[in-house]
Amino acid sequence: MQKAIVTGGAGFIGSNLVDRLVNDGFHVIVIDNESAECNEEFYYNDKAEYYKYDVEDYDSIEPLFKGVDYVFHLAAESRIQPTLDRPVKACMTNIIGTCNILEASRRNGIKRVMYSSTSSAYGLKNSIPLIETMHRDCLNPYSVTKVAAEDLCKMYHTLYGLETVIFRYFNVFGERQPLKGQYAPVVGLFLEMKKAGKPMTVVGDGKQTRDYTYVGDVVEANILAMQTTNKDAIAEVYNVGTGTHHSVLDLVDIIDGEHSFLPSRDGEARHTLADIGKIMLDLDWKPKETIKNWIINYRKKHNI
Repeated sequence: MQKAIVTGGAGFIGSNLVDRLVNDGFHVIVIDNESAECNEEFYYNDKAEYYKYDVEDYDSIEPLFKGVDYVFHLAAESRIQPTLDRPVKACMTNIIGTCNILEASRRNGIKRVMYSSTSSAYGLKNSIPLIETMHRDCLNPYSVTKVAAEDLCKMYHTLYGLETVIFRYFNVFGERQPLKGQYAPVVGLFLEMKKAGKPMTVVGDGKQTRDYTYVGDVVEANILAMQTTNKDAIAEVYNVGTGTHHSVLDLVDIIDGEHSFLPSRDGEARHTLADIGKIMLDLDWKPKETIKNWIINYRKKHNI
């Protein structure tokens, strides 16, 4: 039986990935300190092993890597606002933590590490669609630290031969997404507001657009990166999006509820849209779910 480690495997994206790996017959080890502020709850698979360790603690996590085949590194300070409040913590978790994962992988002969980064790397100056070769425009501790970790992944391949694949996710939604709190993504917040009979609160004019990407498609990208025999994919960066985008007001229309407006926030991109040609070519990946279809089915299932 093959073994995989998933860091951050009790959270939104990570727990979906754990379920897929278990279903595919893997022995899965989860490292998660269960500290994510955006998560209302954490999710566990009875067939996986869980260790409540911090990725900053190398001595605790390193023994878990013995005999492991693949590593999926999702653990992070994963929202912009908390990193603005605690930039040192962001550096420790996202940079030192990633270096610890890579070093433990190198020393234990891990076959490949899949690293989860962010489309926030593109910042405000790049025009859409956003292409992996564009200049990185990091505006906050979150994007700076995530991009620094991308460079560590590339360096560990160049210097030590450790195989890595890097993903930049675009606005992930789907099952187990956070539904409450100031750091929750807009899709979950809007659905909860609709369910509670409250107006959806739109920041700014609502015409800003995002490339909303289904969590199941994100999981599939990770699986394909693990499985690929295409050596051109190693140490490469891949956008994980849909190649389409929707405005916040589009979401309001799909969810079909009352809404109100809040002042706009500084430092946020007006539009995001992934160019996904590279991942389609190198990993034979393509998105299968749309935000509109998912919301319609979610509303039917939950009578919203």
